[in-house]
Parts: sequence; structure tokens; C-alpha cells
Amino acid sequence: MPMLLNTSDYRRRARRFLPRGLFEYIDRGTEDETALTRLRASLDAITLLPAVLTGHDRRDFDTVLFGRRMAAPLVVAPTALAGLVSHDGETKLARAASRVGIPVCISTQSVTTVEAIRRGAPDALLWFQLYVWRDRALTARLLERASACGCDNLVLTVDTPVSPKREYNERNGFGIPFKPHLSSMIDVALHPGWLFGVLARYLIGEGMPTYGHYPDAFRTAITRASIAEAVRLEPRLNWDDMHWLREIWPGKLTIKGVLAVEDAEKAVEIGADGVVVSAHGGRNLDCLPAPVDCIPAIADAVNGRLTILADSGVRRGTDVLKYLALGAEAVLLGRLPLWGLAAGGEAGAEAILRMVLREMDTAMAFLGTHRVPALRDGRARQQRN
Repeated sequence: MPMLLNTSDYRRRARRFLPRGLFEYIDRGTEDETALTRLRASLDAITLLPAVLTGHDRRDFDTVLFGRRMAAPLVVAPTALAGLVSHDGETKLARAASRVGIPVCISTQSVTTVEAIRRGAPDALLWFQLYVWRDRALTARLLERASACGCDNLVLTVDTPVSPKREYNERNGFGIPFKPHLSSMIDVALHPGWLFGVLARYLIGEGMPTYGHYPDAFRTAITRASIAEAVRLEPRLNWDDMHWLREIWPGKLTIKGVLAVEDAEKAVEIGADGVVVSAHGGRNLDCLPAPVDCIPAIADAVNGRLTILADSGVRRGTDVLKYLALGAEAVLLGRLPLWGLAAGGEAGAEAILRMVLREMDTAMAFLGTHRVPALRDGRARQQRN
């Protein structure tokens, strides 16, 4: 895609394509958005020390995660309502990730069901992200559906017990339900590419978008107010619930939203296979620590007993390498694939993923290392300014 040379270029293209409410829902943080600033500063403060004369002429990003080999230590993160960014956007993300050779994690709150995504992307390596509903029987049935579609890793989000305070969403009328007002209607009209290429296609085909995974009896259009009590997110999750999920889920179990060493150790105790050290992209609580400040201690404490992944704040391939150097085994990308999807559909999502890989490749050449584990073996070392 010409002239889209970095993630900032994709972000600007996405901003022009998407209505303001949808763009800011993806792009912004919470409250005063100091967490966004902290995330960027924390990654910028890390330098990687190169080794010279190492005799390598190519880099190998092959990675084994949870017993599966993949092309790179990247995962397309679960993002709610990604299908609003592009028509059938979740399926497009799955196909893009499949061609790159990495997993894609399907959100409980996706527009398209996991069954439809599997049909549209039969070769994709699918993970499934879970928000636990208050009705546990309905939650268990949802997991049965995900497992039947070949999702072999359940990513349980545990850092969102309540809705975050995002004042810009209220001003923009963006939420569930959508609350259209004159300014937002004008804004949509000023984005005809999205209006006719995304929203109108849903209206002509499937009707007004909704959360695809919600049971038929509780599924409502995103413009309607009622979310039944049974499928509201459970705010009272505790470690007993993790035991329950471990018992009923047949695949790998990863707990997303861990920042404390004590919580990582409890994840080991209940039989989890992995954790995602995550600040939810700065979107939930504005005073959280940055993941880079938590990963080393967690890695030391669990000592290889579970897989450590990370996310939040990635803008460059070097950001990925910094997380890996600190002890993460793979990095989830959230906003970037969505910006690619908005900028150029399926091809744009694939292009931005490959751009990140090229940046990683260039940086590793300068660091004098040809494989990801070498970032942690002394030839490439992390320093703090």
C-alpha cells in the first residue's frame, strides 16, 4: 500500500475513514489518558544493546507457543466490534493473520460469530477471548462453540470488572447502545466510505450489527438499549471461577490482564497455561503500571511454569522486541491490525502485520541476533535510561 510507511500513516488513514466515535473508541484511553503517555514513555525508555560480528545474514522468527509452531511471536489481539471497522472485519483479520502465520484471538464481543469466522478463514489459527457472562450455563455453551470451531487457547480477560470511564465515548454517543445525535449523524455522513462500505452493507445483508456470540434470545441490535442480565459481564470473578473454567475448557487457558507477581503465581497454581501481562492498552484504568515494569519480576517468579505474553502500547517492531527481551514469549497487537483494517481492509491488516515484522527483522539485524530467544541470552540486553 503506497505511502503507508509506518503505523502513524495507517492511523491517519484510519482516522479519515472511520467516524469520529468509532475511531476514538479504538484509539483513545480512559479518564485523563495518562496511561497512554506512560505506556509510550515506558517503551521509549528501553534500549537494546547490540552484539557485533555475529556472522548472521538472516533472521528466523519461528516461535512455538502452547505447543504450536507459528511464523512469528505475534498474535492479533481480541478487540470488541472489530467488524464495525470493515464489513466482516473479524474474518478479514483472521485471514490476514493466517497468511502471516500467526494466531488471531476472537472476541466474545465480535460482530461475527466464531462459526462464521471459521467458515471464512478455514486455515486460521483461532484463539477465543472470553468475558464471563453472569449466566454460567450460557458461558459454558459459548465455550463449547469455540472449542468446536478449533479454538485451542482460551484467553480470559480478567481486568475489566466494570465499564471504564471514557468520557469521549459519551460525548461522541458511542456505546452500547449507540445514541445517535445530530453531530454524530453528520459525522457519519461525512465518512461515506464507511457509511456505504461497512454500515450499509450490514443493513442490506444481515441487518443492524450486534454482538454475534450472544444467544439468539438475548441478541439485540447495537442501537437498542436492552442487554439482558444473563449476558451482562460478571463483575464478581474470583479464583474459584478460574478453577471452574480450567475444569470445563479442554484446551489451553491464558489469563489476560495480569500485572502483579502474586496473580501470576496464582495462575500457575490453578493450572493456567499462560498469562498476558497487560494494561489493556491504557483503556481501562489510568493509574496502572506499564507492563514493561512488571514483566521481569513475573518472568522470574513463574520461572518457565507458564507462557508469558504481553501487550499494550506497541507502535513499532522494536516495541515488540523490547517486550520479548524483558521475558515475554509473544506480543499481542490490538490497535495496529484495526488501523490496517480501516486503512485498507484485509490487505491493509496483512500489510501492517508484515510491516511490523520487517521492522523487527531490521532491528534484529542491527542487534546482531538471528533468533528471538537470543534477545534474552546476553547478546541483546535490556537497559533503562
